Amino acid sequence: MQQQLTLKDHFFETRLFMRRIIALIILGSVLLLVLLGRLWYLQVIEHEHFTTLSEDNRVKLQPVPPNRGLIYDRNGILMAENLPSYRLEITPEQVDDMSATLSALEDIIGIREIDRNRFEKLLSRKPRFEAIPLRFHLNDKEVAQFSVNRHKFPGVEITAGLARHYPHGKLAAHALGYVSRIDEQALRSLDTSNYRGTTHVGKIGLEKTYESLLHGTVGYQQVETTAQGRVLRVLNRTSPVSGRNLYLTLDLHVQAAAEQAFGDYSGSAVAINPKNGDILALVSLPAYDPNAFVNGIDYDDYAALNNNDQEPLFNRALRGQYPPGSTIKPFMGLAGLEQGITGRHSATYCPGFYTLPGSTRKYRDWKRKGHGTVSLHSAIVQSCDVYFYDLAGSLGIDRIHDYLGQFGFGKLTGVDIQGELSGLLPSKEWKRRRRNEPWFPGETIITGIGQGFFLVTPTQLANATATLANNGLVMKPRIVHAEQEANRNELLPRHPELAETITVNDQDHWDAVINAMTDVVHSPRGTARKAGAGSPYRIAGKTGTAQVFGLKEDEEYDAATIAKKLRDHALFIAFAPVDNPQIAVAVIVENGGGGGAVAAPIARTIMDAYLLEKSP
Repeated sequence: MQQQLTLKDHFFETRLFMRRIIALIILGSVLLLVLLGRLWYLQVIEHEHFTTLSEDNRVKLQPVPPNRGLIYDRNGILMAENLPSYRLEITPEQVDDMSATLSALEDIIGIREIDRNRFEKLLSRKPRFEAIPLRFHLNDKEVAQFSVNRHKFPGVEITAGLARHYPHGKLAAHALGYVSRIDEQALRSLDTSNYRGTTHVGKIGLEKTYESLLHGTVGYQQVETTAQGRVLRVLNRTSPVSGRNLYLTLDLHVQAAAEQAFGDYSGSAVAINPKNGDILALVSLPAYDPNAFVNGIDYDDYAALNNNDQEPLFNRALRGQYPPGSTIKPFMGLAGLEQGITGRHSATYCPGFYTLPGSTRKYRDWKRKGHGTVSLHSAIVQSCDVYFYDLAGSLGIDRIHDYLGQFGFGKLTGVDIQGELSGLLPSKEWKRRRRNEPWFPGETIITGIGQGFFLVTPTQLANATATLANNGLVMKPRIVHAEQEANRNELLPRHPELAETITVNDQDHWDAVINAMTDVVHSPRGTARKAGAGSPYRIAGKTGTAQVFGLKEDEEYDAATIAKKLRDHALFIAFAPVDNPQIAVAVIVENGGGGGAVAAPIARTIMDAYLLEKSP
């Protein structure tokens, strides 16, 4: 077999080798260019971005919460302040085992269940790099106990801050309201960017109504930290803007006198300056200590308040709705005069009861034997029910509704504090819409003496009294009269606002009603004559009694035989001095009985405190 020899082509192989070398050089060059391009992109184009990321390894941006604005009364007495306080905060991203950390902290300083629950809710909603408060208002002993164990708790710090404090405790609590820790519900309605680092927010009262002014604007600071998160130094700072201070129309001296005058009674009193709508006192009793809510109230303590039969958490001044009783009679008398239904000297005979035409049902007067023949003047002075039964029947419910509505009954007063209710001024249309029932003549009769469906709030009743004193000028009630920017002495006033003007057809009609109200207090037969005794100024007033439950036609009311909670409410409205009204007052004492005996002396105390006693 012949072996076949193959000769190599050296030229071809050399050319193939050179092609491969060139391809490798080109590929290497391309890869090198790509690498250089990438390096150029990272080092030049993205330089600022990666520098920032690098800095973030040691530089943190911390929110600096603003100081909350202070609250003063009209005389500059501090009512809500900020006091130094220590709190324990945890930064979640720096804690490896949160459960173990919480358990260990509990052994050192003690953690209530309410603190832990609130912390865990915030933990699920806030960024992990943001510090979350666990305990507020640590005492010196707790601070010392944690400090000696600080090395065991990375990511846990004690920080100094300011805590809200109400130096007068329960005094004016329902007007002020309170701040409390930000919870899940509050977070949904807040601007989270402006509340970074803020732990408390206004929950009710003025603290909530004026939250945007009181809170201020958050600031920020860049800080250099260790790997464990401990701050070494501040690199840059944008200062926060403190909240504005509020100056109230409340006179704390008058407020204190009013609350003390109630003694053990529950109820409400509102005092207003008729000339500008300034609320001088806003009383709701019993009250509560708002300081208990600032750092989280215990479940048992809250349950004790919430389940209390006297409802200390209920703001009676704004939300309490009561039958006005006989305090409505001056307004009814004015309606009759102004609309030509009755005259100043028109007489009605009072045998002690009233019957509608064609009916045998008797609507009783408070005085069983009756008052005899009475005019409008004597009917107001002696509070004759029969006169106003007859007047209400002649007016009709729709005219009553339309005229009394001008005084604000059945409407919100627009006072600058949240939570107000409107009361109820009934009408045929209201009953048809709400109950799908016709209106009956007997319902008109009892509306004329402030019973039946008729309901008012103390603030509403005080504002209507101020309007009566003001000859028909309806001033919008207000509780804040000025603001003040932080670190500035200048006050920024809020000007009084005229809400409405009631047309006065005849000034003599208004004078007649006011003269009758003056004799309620200063004449020998007036139902509030004891409250007017020895007064150096003239008072125009009207007593009232509001039934808590209905009586049968021939049934008599005997306070001595019924439970206290079923006794009549005592009411009194007044303004003074008559010739130059400076204060108008409405007082409602729950289950107090007679307005002249119980409510009128409280009103006298309030007026004396404002007109005679100089505020400290």
